Amino acid sequence: MFKKALGVFLLFMFATSAFAAKDKNSIQIKGSDTMVNLGQAWAEKYMEQDSINFIAVTGGGSGVGLSSLMSGTCDIAMSSRNIKEKEVALAKQKGINPNEIKVALDGLAVVVSPKNSVSKLTMDQLAAIFTGKITNWKELGGKDEKIVLLSREVNSGTHVYFKEHVLRKNDPNSREEFAPGALMLSSSQAIADEIAGNSAAIGYYGMGYISNKQKPVSIAKDEKSEYEAPTIENVISGKYPISRPLFFYTNGVPEGLVKKFIDFTLSKEGQDIVLATDFVPVNR
Repeated sequence: MFKKALGVFLLFMFATSAFAAKDKNSIQIKGSDTMVNLGQAWAEKYMEQDSINFIAVTGGGSGVGLSSLMSGTCDIAMSSRNIKEKEVALAKQKGINPNEIKVALDGLAVVVSPKNSVSKLTMDQLAAIFTGKITNWKELGGKDEKIVLLSREVNSGTHVYFKEHVLRKNDPNSREEFAPGALMLSSSQAIADEIAGNSAAIGYYGMGYISNKQKPVSIAKDEKSEYEAPTIENVISGKYPISRPLFFYTNGVPEGLVKKFIDFTLSKEGQDIVLATDFVPVNR
């Protein structure tokens, strides 16, 4: 299994955004923090086979990646959500034609401290926790302790997906928001680190970040449904209720080095890397 702590700047330290975007022998990839370790693992393996070309991968959130694609400062935007209609319109105004490529699947894990006795929640309970309607673990059978809410910040595709899928239950008319007291953290790793040291905290991130320092909670669609853990098998089968596709976005149909790299990510070798980094392949 690939190490989780590859580091956001592992491949960035020898190139700047402008250089990578303009140099025909390099690719600049930006975006989803959920996908950054996967992107770096792909890039490392690709460059072992093609040492002439250089691939730089940085995070910052899905919104950052899509904005960079629009501004011409990256060749591939990583996103853990679909591009929004308003983003497509803005891109086209700038002469950019966003092209969507599904490269992996992800189960979004809800995690607590291993010291927390709560190990399963329904989707309704989860929504009530993160909107601030449930504020103490004793309401869920846990200790008499105030719940500490951890969320990704608003430019994160993970944040957007969790809000729309969990808090708003896929209802386009819903206006539910995260509780005002929720702590908005800049990365999935920051959430993982906080959970590891805070027995009252609850957060969420791509299941590739799970370690023995956090306990993933099993989730049920409703009280009558089975509680399912965030595992590869449960994401593939559709049993786990919080799962999503992961995307690359390019300006138009990819060509040249960008196409070669994306073809690699979708190959058996590339999809084996998806599996090794605890995501779910789109091609099996």
